[in-house]
Amino acid sequence: MSCLFCRIAAGEIPAKMVYQDEKLLVIEDINPATPLHLLLIPRKHIIGILDLLPEDDHLIGHIFRVAAAIARERGVAESGFRIVANTNADAGQSVFHVHFHLLAGRSMAWPPG
Repeated sequence: MSCLFCRIAAGEIPAKMVYQDEKLLVIEDINPATPLHLLLIPRKHIIGILDLLPEDDHLIGHIFRVAAAIARERGVAESGFRIVANTNADAGQSVFHVHFHLLAGRSMAWPPG
């Protein structure tokens, strides 16, 4: 298994776990861009957004519900947070296993860079 996130999910590579269940794991980003920077990673290996199937709809809904719960728990729901998914190299995707960044803890500009 060569996928970094699959190896983290399998326990082969350590990560600072914030949340996990049978469908999802949430870890702290090792190179945070904001004071709160988490990665929401489905256990199912899906290369990217373009590879999602109709059967993944429930999974994606679950990811966003967990993100909202974590934002509330961490006290950033009211001030605001951002969820980002980079798709392919020009958008900044560096690990080709679909994942979402939960970013919060500072004011962010729009549009992003």
